[in-house]
This record gives sequence, C-alpha cells and structure tokens, in this order.
Amino acid sequence: MNGAGGEDLDARDEPGGAKGYRSSRDVGLARRSSALRRYQAMVIGSDSLWELLKVETITFLLSGLPGAAGIALRAVAYPWILGACGKGVVIGRGVIVRHPRRIHLGNRVMIDDGCVLDARSDDGGIHIGDDVILSRRVTLSCKDGEIRIGSRTGIGTNSTVHSVGGSAVRVGSDCVIAPYVYLVGGSHYRTDRLDIPIAEQGLELRGGVVVGDGCWLGARATVLDGTALGAHSIVGAGAVVTRSVPDFSVAVGLPARVVADRRESKSAAASPPAVCSPPPTHPPTIA
Repeated sequence: MNGAGGEDLDARDEPGGAKGYRSSRDVGLARRSSALRRYQAMVIGSDSLWELLKVETITFLLSGLPGAAGIALRAVAYPWILGACGKGVVIGRGVIVRHPRRIHLGNRVMIDDGCVLDARSDDGGIHIGDDVILSRRVTLSCKDGEIRIGSRTGIGTNSTVHSVGGSAVRVGSDCVIAPYVYLVGGSHYRTDRLDIPIAEQGLELRGGVVVGDGCWLGARATVLDGTALGAHSIVGAGAVVTRSVPDFSVAVGLPARVVADRRESKSAAASPPAVCSPPPTHPPTIA
C-alpha cells in the first residue's frame, strides 16, 4: 500500500520488521486492521475520521499548489493540522507530512519544496526552532523517535535526519549543515545470529545523536548513533563520525578523527610575532 509521496506503507517499511522498533500501535494496526486504519496509523497518527478528512483535504488541495498563492494558502491552512506553527512560516510545494500533530514549527521557519517531515512517534515527534531553514528535499524521519532542531540552523539540500526507537537526534542552534549530510540515531542492526536475516534481528540503540550549537558539517558528512559533536565544531566533507568529539574540534576522515582545536589555532594566529634581540651596543672584540 502506498501513501503520500508514493512511499511503501507495508510493515517492511520499518527498520527491523516486526522485531524492529515500531510502536505497539503500528504493529497492531499493521497486522490486524483494515487498510484505512493502517493508513491512519502510518500517515495521520490518529484514529479520528475528522482528522483524516482534515489532513487529506488540506494536503490534497494545497500541497502541490505552485507560486505565491500556494505559499500563502498553506500558511493559513497548515496550522490547522500541525501540532504547532509559529508566525511567518513558509512551506514549499510538495512537502510531505506524517503524524502532523507531532510536528511543531517555530516562527519564520522556511521549508523548501519536496521536504519530508515524518513524525511517526507515540511520544516524540519533530520540534523545529525559530528561523530554521530546510532546503529542498530534506528528510526528517522519526520511527518512534524524536528530532529537535535549534533556532537559526540551516540544513542543506537532500540531507537526512533519522531517529529510531527513542534514539533522539538533537541539533543545536546556529548550525550550518551542508547538502547530503546524514544524522542517524538508532541505525545499527544486530548481527549476532547467523540463522536469520540481519533485517529480522532488530536494532541496537546507542543513545542518539547530539550536535552542539554553532557546528558546521561539510557535504556528505555522516554522524552515527551514540555520538555527540561538541559546540562550535567542524566536520569535514565526507567524514563519518563514529565517536564523540569535544567542543571547538575540527574532525575529518573516515572514520573521523580530531585534527585540530579551533581555540588553539585562533590563539596562535592572534599571538604577536617573537621580538628579536636588540643589536649589541658595542662591536665585538676581534682577537
């Protein structure tokens, strides 16, 4: 069965299948309920027919509407289906929302065309601070997890933030995230057993991802579950962060390693040049 955006809504859509980290609501509905109930559980996040009608009507009529008219109408209508929607929010064309009541947007958030905000979670959801920019085709995906993005952070085109099974992903304020970055909480499959497929062994949760305030992540960087980036750190393009790094670090490579401390390089640049010894006041004695 396909939902909004043509994505598969079958139970196999969830990491780990029935032994992964789906909520009990999703598991029960996926196995015992009608197609309509399954759709409501996966997309709407409510058993209410009124919520279903409201979300489907607003997204069907307005999601694909182009130009300024579409932006203006979505700004008026989408607060009716979202958990919270601040002032001055701009929502682009073709944005997909799942479990919209668990999506909370601050003031002046800008969501570009083709983004996916999938807040499927019983207790978590997606929380976005003020003045955040999501570039085209950014995906924020919860599978019974939680994503929090601080104010004034920008996320580049085609980046993905993924939270599974309570392994929350928290991105601080004033962060710069380049295109194709991948932040993932809860993606490590168990591989101990050889008698069943890896996909059926479930996930090992390692505590989620924390990106401190003021960080800069280069294009195609990956930050794995169980790691924390200290505030004001830099991660080089293509790096894979497998362990936590302290504040003001510069980390590069695969796996990423810390190669510099920004505070030391700044202090070195600010240091005055060494003072030369003054010339002798008397000429040397020649024997």
